[in-house]
Amino acid sequence: MATTADFKNGLCIVFKDDLYTIVQFQHVKPGKGPAFVRTKLRNVKTGRILENTFTSGIKIDTARIERRPYQFLYKDGEDYVMMHTETYDQVNIPMDLINAPQFLKEGDAVEMVVHADTETPLYVELLPSVVLEVTYTEPGLKGDTASSTALKPAEVETGAKVMVPLFIEMGEKIRINTAEGTYVERVR
Repeated sequence: MATTADFKNGLCIVFKDDLYTIVQFQHVKPGKGPAFVRTKLRNVKTGRILENTFTSGIKIDTARIERRPYQFLYKDGEDYVMMHTETYDQVNIPMDLINAPQFLKEGDAVEMVVHADTETPLYVELLPSVVLEVTYTEPGLKGDTASSTALKPAEVETGAKVMVPLFIEMGEKIRINTAEGTYVERVR
């Protein structure tokens, strides 16, 4: 249990039977009436932002969430099998808990956010960018290779489709931003 005096950015609380992290808060003491705290809360599971006002001093349930290192082993039907890199425990994770499953390949390191009290996985985050090999793309037209503004579709080794500049060829490795699913650079 905590009170509004314990609020800080990043604190995870239980609110409306769901987990939220505090993105922003402001203590307000008006000239008339009781003090209150304005907050912006992010739902841990959905990422949606919610604004709420709490009366100053009320008790709030806090939740402990932990970030743990895992490694993706293989896909088992609709689930992804992950292994904790320190304890070697394996756990099956549904695809909807992974932020960019189309860029995940066997052996990749990921970070799993877990509700520490119940040991429930909340979501899995890939690294901000991954390096993947282009397995198929149409050849660029001669003369168009100097411009990086024109894009063409390419398929990478995980089967995901990404738009790449015309100069990218099959067999080359590219860096992909996992949050946006976009091409970043060619990797040599």
